[in-house]
Amino acid sequence: MSKLLFQGHGSLRFTLDDGRVIYLDPFSGRGYDLPADFVLITHQHFDHNKIKLIKQKPECVVITNENALVDGEYKVFEFDGLRIEATEAYNKNHEKDECVGYILEFDGLKTYCTGDTGVTEQMKTFADRRFDYAIFNTDDVFTIPLAESAAIAAVIGARHNVPIHTQPLNLFSREKVTRWRAPNRLIIWAGEEIDMQEENL
Repeated sequence: MSKLLFQGHGSLRFTLDDGRVIYLDPFSGRGYDLPADFVLITHQHFDHNKIKLIKQKPECVVITNENALVDGEYKVFEFDGLRIEATEAYNKNHEKDECVGYILEFDGLKTYCTGDTGVTEQMKTFADRRFDYAIFNTDDVFTIPLAESAAIAAVIGARHNVPIHTQPLNLFSREKVTRWRAPNRLIIWAGEEIDMQEENL
């Protein structure tokens, strides 16, 4: 059973069917108890890269913006049924050559995590990727504003659109997510874990 735990702010934990664990942008919330097989970092801002929170398995793979984006090339990594693809991420607060998002493919699911970004040109081409989940960092301050992220969510057309990073440095803003008008909106509260396959039926 594939699970997604939204820890809070921009921090996520994925647990695959086979028990492998992926952390993305560790910073806040709870749920750092499972040893990591993979740690993904979208950029080096302090609220996205607290790798020390995580106990890593001996074979743990750490992928950061620095090895996911090399000389302008967005890298793809494959590990026994898990595919990790780096994507564009940039805005006035985040340099294009210092930030990435990620597309994760595992257990028959395809999930896009935007990272801290504005609307990118690459996003506009994603409709044919047929994502099961698109997870938007959207806070009206440092990342995609609510209205813009809702509009690009409609273009991308994921089966489930999930808002996170809704208030800088805080776990979550209930007020903001209730105003988010994206189609197929799926609200995951900070500290909540979902069965990704059950939600996707």
